[in-house]
This record gives sequence, C-alpha cells and structure tokens, in this order.
Amino acid sequence: MLFFEENSIFQLLYTGTAGNSNTTLNWPRNIVFGSNPNTYYISDASNNRIMQFTLNSTVGTLVAGGNGAGTNITQLNSPRGMYFDSSTNSLIIANSGANNIVRWVIGASSWTLVAGSINGVVGNGSTALNSPWDVKLDSMGNVYVADRYNERIQFFAAGQTNATTIAGTTGVSGTGAGQLNGPLSVALDSQMNLIIEFKNFFVIEMKVYSIRRTCVRTKIRSKILFIYL
Repeated sequence: MLFFEENSIFQLLYTGTAGNSNTTLNWPRNIVFGSNPNTYYISDASNNRIMQFTLNSTVGTLVAGGNGAGTNITQLNSPRGMYFDSSTNSLIIANSGANNIVRWVIGASSWTLVAGSINGVVGNGSTALNSPWDVKLDSMGNVYVADRYNERIQFFAAGQTNATTIAGTTGVSGTGAGQLNGPLSVALDSQMNLIIEFKNFFVIEMKVYSIRRTCVRTKIRSKILFIYL
C-alpha cells in the first residue's frame, strides 16, 4: 500500500524534476500492482503513457502509450486511474483526455475500447463519458467509472458499452442526496460497497444500486490521492 501526496511518487522515486525518460515522470496520477507483487504500474499523465517498474528500481519500462496525446489506438491522452485485470494480464485505463476507458494488454502495442467514445468525443449519454478519472472492475467483470465532469458513477455490465448511472445525477454538481461533486476515484470493498472520493474532500460509501450516502471520512484529499483494495 502506498500513500502519497501530489507528485510524491515523483519525489520518492526520482529527483522531483519532470521528464519523459525511463527514469522520470511528469504528473503521475495513479499506481497499481500487477500479478507479481514486485511489479507496479504508474499512469504518467502528462507524458500520456503507462510505465512499469519493479520494486527497488527507478528505471521504468514503457508498457502503454508514449506516442503523444491522441485518440489513436496506439496513444493515450492524460491517463489517470487504472485497474490491473489479472485474468487477462491487462490494464484497464481511465483515458481521461480521450473520454474513454480502454484495455491495454501487457506486451501489446495498442488498446481496445471498453467504454466511452473510440474517437474521444465527450458526451453525457449512457454510452458516453466526460473526462473519466478512475475505473474499477468487480469479480464478475463489471466496470465502474468515475465520470468526473458528468458528476456521476457509471456502471457498465461486463462486455457492454451502455451504462447505468448508479451514483450522482448527470451534469448536476452538489452534496445533496443523489449528487456528487467532481468524483475523482472509485473503489469496491468485499461487501460490494462503493467508495467514492470527490473533489470537495469527502469520501462516501454506498451500496451498489443504492443512493444511500454515508460520509466515512472527510478532508483526506490533501493526504491520500487514491484508495487501493
């Protein structure tokens, strides 16, 4: 488990100088471990790539993107949250600048679309996203997306591209019942509780398919960027 503040991955692993080499990062946004507990992946957002590292090494390997920002299947655009799918040895990536969720198999040279627009088009319909910031899968392969600027959490049944909104109200920002305010990250616990972090420093916990909201911790955004299960 790693806890870090803004850019502290950067500060812990490197000198704190932004770069695009295999020993530097530029605005790292998320970290996940692979099947091997000594291997982890960092979404290097401003370099539009995902880097793989091993513990005790500061030399990374490019595993996704790195071809500039864009919507081509060989490119990423400001990747943020990720989920490592051990069943397919792939990363599910919240490709926020391209308004989609993509799957990148480790070792492949391109992605396949999971959800959102293949051409990067922003939208607020059931098949569209607006700057997704995080993504998680459950044990059945269902996909949960923090659709930040649509102010909602989207549920995509396994293999489907048409979503159901299970938290928030599309396009409505707020702190009332049934509302979210810039959802940043999403997680699921073993009891299928949905845990959401959003921008006004709150984390809420709610049952999947329910609008019950319980504030479980407040004002942690300055200390913890992401929640890992």
